[in-house]
Amino acid sequence: MTHFLQDILRQPAELQRTIEYLRGAGQPSLVEAATAIQKARHVYLTGIGSSWHAALTAAPLFSLGGRPVYAQDASELLQFATIPPNAVIIAISRTGRSVEIVRLLSKASECGAVVIAVTNSENGLLAKQAQIPIVVATPLDHGISVNTYSTLAAATCALASATVGTFDDTLADLISHSIAEARRFLEGWQEQLADSSWLLPGSACYFLGRGPSLGSCHEARLLWEEGAKSPATAMGTGPFRHGPQEIVADGSRFGIWIDAWRMRGQDLTVARDLKRLGASVMLIGQGLAENVADLVFRLPEMPAEWQFLIDIIPAQLAAERLAQLSGVDCDSFRLCSYIVEDEWGLLHENVEAPKEHDAVFSKKAAINKIEK
Repeated sequence: MTHFLQDILRQPAELQRTIEYLRGAGQPSLVEAATAIQKARHVYLTGIGSSWHAALTAAPLFSLGGRPVYAQDASELLQFATIPPNAVIIAISRTGRSVEIVRLLSKASECGAVVIAVTNSENGLLAKQAQIPIVVATPLDHGISVNTYSTLAAATCALASATVGTFDDTLADLISHSIAEARRFLEGWQEQLADSSWLLPGSACYFLGRGPSLGSCHEARLLWEEGAKSPATAMGTGPFRHGPQEIVADGSRFGIWIDAWRMRGQDLTVARDLKRLGASVMLIGQGLAENVADLVFRLPEMPAEWQFLIDIIPAQLAAERLAQLSGVDCDSFRLCSYIVEDEWGLLHENVEAPKEHDAVFSKKAAINKIEK
């Protein structure tokens, strides 16, 4: 059994512990963070890598509750934004050590912004320097972010729900029940994958989703790339219909997340038409008929806005299975660091800046000197 699969199989237990923490020992921090957000004039939601995908699950919950946030990945927020007064930054990071997050802490300090940390590591710089740390102490995954992704997504969405006044014991109980049910589905989902022809080594996949499941959609793309070392892309189901469908060809692979009640009929029609055009389609959602696609993962009943918490699990299992079929090692990275702590290149070598960079820098310095 791969380490990747071991991490996936322990996920329901880690999610249960996260929900219990958020309704218990972590509740004071959650309430403090929600209060800070309610008082702020500007709220930024950010992360990098899989933590950014966790942010994508939470942004719609803020918006649905009438408290929209600026959702921008940490690299873009760091380089292309001026943080105004009375701002709160919700920074998501499993370790709190990624270079963009660390540098963003300095920028937040200079701007006087309040930082809310959502992290798995109490020893990371993010947890230590944030004014309000929410630390979900989930054991780190072997390599690919599995439990660190889903537990951070759960915590950030709990924060969103607490901010708009919907995270209570009733909702927590419903979520916990659905997670327990998902644990019973794991074996069946694995059996489906063992018998399915939807997984095809060497094929490129398009992943489509809406709302909070857009985070699952983008996380699946990353799982394909990190785990199976296979190209994939992800986008909203709506934007896909405005041009990108021109790439559909016989044998194309699509994975679509079906929302529990928004745009359901429309998206099932998209799946039907993709099949008519010769594509092979995987669907993930609640209450789906078994014959509506080539591979259908039926989820246990779950509050619609929280479906993302379990609808990523079939995709995780699929990525691990594809890695096996492709003969690649999903437990190691060929190029990527476990934690990206610098901003230079891909090969992690101590090299000088490219000459093009030196030339541009020298020209800029000369111009500044003349202006002075």
